[in-house]
Order: sequence, then C-alpha cells, then structure tokens
Amino acid sequence: MRETGTLICWATDTWAEEELKVGTLSNGTVENYLGTIRCIKKHPIADRRLKTVTAEHLQTFLDLLTFGGTYPDGKVKKGLSKDYIHSFSAVLQQSFRFAVFPKQLITFNPMQYIKLKRKAEEVDLFSEEDMGHTGTQPISHEEYEKLIAYLEKKNPPAVLPIQIAYYAGLRIGEVCGLTWQDINLEEQYLTVKRSVRYDGAKHKMIIGPTKRKKVRTVDFGDTLTAILKKARKEQLKNQMQYEELYHRNYYKEVQDKNRVYYEYYSLENTQDIPMDYNEISFVCLRSDGCLETPSTLSIVCRTLAKKLDGFEGFHFHQLRHTYTSNLLSNGAAPKDVQELLGHSDVSTTMNVYAHATREAKRTSARLLDKVAGND
Repeated sequence: MRETGTLICWATDTWAEEELKVGTLSNGTVENYLGTIRCIKKHPIADRRLKTVTAEHLQTFLDLLTFGGTYPDGKVKKGLSKDYIHSFSAVLQQSFRFAVFPKQLITFNPMQYIKLKRKAEEVDLFSEEDMGHTGTQPISHEEYEKLIAYLEKKNPPAVLPIQIAYYAGLRIGEVCGLTWQDINLEEQYLTVKRSVRYDGAKHKMIIGPTKRKKVRTVDFGDTLTAILKKARKEQLKNQMQYEELYHRNYYKEVQDKNRVYYEYYSLENTQDIPMDYNEISFVCLRSDGCLETPSTLSIVCRTLAKKLDGFEGFHFHQLRHTYTSNLLSNGAAPKDVQELLGHSDVSTTMNVYAHATREAKRTSARLLDKVAGND
C-alpha cells in the first residue's frame, strides 16, 4: 500500500480530497482542477513515484502539453491552450507542495524549477483562410429563436435556463443556482450570489460561490421580466397538478476537514424532511419541481449541437458571449458590461470578447464612405 501511496496520482488525488476547497475556490475552478487531475492520471507520469520524479520529467510533460506531439499511446495531439496549461501547472505545483508538507513524502518540490513556455504565434502568410472570425462566435437572434423553438418541443425544462443566459449573461452554474428571492421583478434586476456544480468525487450536486466569489447585480428588461413571470405561474400550476409527487429542493450544510460546503437534495412532498435540511426556491425547475442541473443542461447542449442544423459545436457558454456581443455592438459601455458579467477588470471583458465588437468596427470603418461621398 505504501508503494502505491507514493505515486504522483496518489498525491494529486489526496491533495484534491484534503485541500481543494469549494469555500476558497469557485465551483468552476474546482471542477476544472478535478478534470485536470483526471487527465494527468491518464498519462504515464501519474504512475511515477514521487521520489523518482525530477524537474526534467515534469518539464518534458508540460512541454508536450504545450506544444503537442506524439503521446505515449502513439497518438499525435496538438498543444493545449495557455489557460489549460496553467491548470496543469497549478495542480502539479500544489500536489507536490502538499507532498512536501504536510505529508513529508519528499523533501523538495521539483515544480519550483519548471518554466512554462509559450507557443510562438505562427501566421501563414499565404493561407486563404478567413482570419476575421476566430474565437467563440455569438448566435443571432434568429438562431436563438430557432434554438428555443427546438427545445420547447424536445426538452422544455432547458428553455428557461437558456432564456436567462441569453438575456442576463449568467454562467451555467449561476443560472441553476438562481432563486426567486434573488429576483426583483418590479425593479427588474437579479442578484447573482451562488453557483451549482456536480462533484464527481462525492457524486452530489454542490451549491457554492460564484467564480469571482462576489455578489453582483444584473439588470434586465421587459422581455426577461415577462419570461420570468410566465415561468413562475407555470411552476405554481405544476405544484397543484403534481400535488404530493411534486418535489421541494433543499440544501444541507456539510463540514468536512475544516471546510464547509452545501449539498443539494430534492424530496417529494410526502417524504419526511431531515432537521438539517433547508428549503431553497430555485428558479430553473423541471415540471416535477426538481432542479434543472448544469450536468443535464450540458448534455442538452451537446445533443442539440449534433441534431440541430447550424449549431455544430454549440455550448451553453456561447450564450454568455452572445449577451456580451449584443450589449457591446449596440453601444453599451465596456465598464458596464464588465460589471454585469462579473469580470475582474474591463480588459478581461474586451480581450475575451474582442470578436463581439467586429460589427461595430466595421460600421465605424464605413464612415469613410460618407467622407468620400459614397454613402
């Protein structure tokens, strides 16, 4: 047992179990790190003993991830994105630090000698490919209406989360974590304060903080107001129709190794409610009252990406890009958009969504036609 206990995969798993805290990191970051650990465990380096791992081993591994090449299984793969590489580096850095202290399995952290390298920006000067439409593209309003029409027939519970993301720019976990107490229909704003995610290790839905761990206010207009009022009436009608079979949603506070997190549970009206359960009134529900979860929504998006023409590669986060694109291209101040999205600074908004301003730049460039009298 001690032999396997000194492997890199043991260090990453144990670090995740004991130190990867939902309370100090966002749900998205935790899920990202857990996914990164699963990827590391698929590589032979995960089966190396901690005491035999050198900085050269780790540098070679990260270089392969960065630049791509032939993997141990014989497959040739392209290099990963910079953000993805940073996730690998962070997981390995923290896992080795954890192995040094408090576990005292090794005496130093070899990750301290690692240098993350950058891929050179290569541009094919003679390529005929159009370089003007890179990155995640927003969808048009006509495409949005097509999407809603498809879901109303195929998967009605997914409609409301899609509508909220389109008109308010919330992330998938934030949409699912929204409650009716967070929404002010009279003054037309909602408060984003929590996020929901699935914890693969615990096999439970977890309610935690947002990505930036900050509460933010998002204003919305008459269209979303009407959508939410209609949804509320529909849910009240479902409660009457399902009666004792209707589900109520609850959260339970869990303390584990000096950290606190919240588990999600759903019970029928006839079931006894444990004393430590607290009811929570989520907005995005299925017809039986159960929460429409991020996991289910992700599956819905992958399915429609395969079956709905024009939506190849579609994912839920594309709605957030679309929300931003619609605001920027219609004259919204970047600083206002930053605050609505919950970005740490305005440069993040403009860098990540630079493609959203393309139409505005095109319109500005055409002003020269007026100068030349060709309008």
